[in-house]
Amino acid sequence: MLTEWKRRRAAKRVRPGDGRALRPFRWWQLLSGRKLFHLPLVGEGGRRSVYTVDVRHWGRQGGDEGKAHLYLDGAHRAESTLPAGFPVEGGTIEVALSGFGLKRAHYVTAEGADQRLVPDPRSAVGRRLRFDREHPVVSRCVGAVSVVLLVIGVGLNVLQLLEPIAGIPPVVERFGRFESPIHLPLWLNLAFGFGAAVAGMERGLRLRYHWLLDAAGN
Repeated sequence: MLTEWKRRRAAKRVRPGDGRALRPFRWWQLLSGRKLFHLPLVGEGGRRSVYTVDVRHWGRQGGDEGKAHLYLDGAHRAESTLPAGFPVEGGTIEVALSGFGLKRAHYVTAEGADQRLVPDPRSAVGRRLRFDREHPVVSRCVGAVSVVLLVIGVGLNVLQLLEPIAGIPPVVERFGRFESPIHLPLWLNLAFGFGAAVAGMERGLRLRYHWLLDAAGN
């Protein structure tokens, strides 16, 4: 959850929208980095409204990379660079990116309650969550493999960083010389790096993020 200070900074980045209509998600945008999330809210008097967050992660998106757009009932209401904090009725919609996808797309009420937005069922995130519902055992196995690959990636990164640091003369004099016990061929290093990248993307589709695992995989 964003702190109050971060939330105030995010609110300052919000710019008013131009009222244009929300474009539907198309199948070819699965690999374009577009993310689409919805939040139905019931306001005063029982009126139901739908907020939609349209996030562009990467690729040529007309200058929208790294931006989030907020729509209210299909009309463009606001936009912001990321991380974004959109003030809405009863709270704030918070959106943040990791290196491989979204790590946060939540509605936080004024009382502090936290609710994840609903991904569009046609989007990559929506399809991944549907797979999780329909094949929970396989989904858990995929998630476990993702964690293992990221743990291996973190371990290799630590060893690769530690060896040159431990070669600094003052460090050698105090602690002795450190040599990594693991020496992998280039192709295997590349394979583990690719696996960690895929694992990070898979976790991004589930809006899972850990500061050490996923940051190291970026």
